[in-house]
Amino acid sequence: MNRRARDSRVTVVMLTHNRRVEILAALERIRALPEAPAVIVVDNASRDGTGEHLARRFLDVDVVRLRENRGAAGRNVGAERAATRYVAFSDDDTWWEPGSLGRAADLLDRHPRLGLITARILVGPDNREDAACAAMAASPLRCEPDLPGRPVLGFMAGATVARRAAFLAVGGYERRLFLGGEEQLVAVDLAAAGWALAYVPDVLAHSSRPHADRVT
Repeated sequence: MNRRARDSRVTVVMLTHNRRVEILAALERIRALPEAPAVIVVDNASRDGTGEHLARRFLDVDVVRLRENRGAAGRNVGAERAATRYVAFSDDDTWWEPGSLGRAADLLDRHPRLGLITARILVGPDNREDAACAAMAASPLRCEPDLPGRPVLGFMAGATVARRAAFLAVGGYERRLFLGGEEQLVAVDLAAAGWALAYVPDVLAHSSRPHADRVT
């Protein structure tokens, strides 16, 4: 485990379901980050022993084992459990570039009306930019001089750093949507509540598969 000083501003919340093998690599990378963030894994009622295995292997990780699969709303449980100002959401096969969590926290500190930052995602061993990044970079929303990046009304759930209080105030993810398109409702709810959302390409996350394939 990284012994550097912990960045007390950010908790990583990872969501998993029946991916006992796949989550290990992503979790090891997150635990090795220079920010040494607190980590909460929310196990969405896995049947392959994922939660039990992680709880035994990683004593420094808070593993929450749900009795039923709540889909994207499982992330709400992790956000509620976190004790930091910001929550960085990850899937069980996504991880953060070293330094990016600190950079995101700095931006959220600096811009008090910024509710959420979504990262540029690099996919696979050759670090190909995910196609969703080009769409966000081309957002038609007008840039504002007091905010970083590109304003958006959508984001990638497994590569986003949110202001915890804002996320919880709008209710987080709607449980009835389960998985698929759940980000759009949160984005609209945050914007309606007066929060800005930004795509910031120098905040980087990695994924083993493209965003378009992320339906489970």
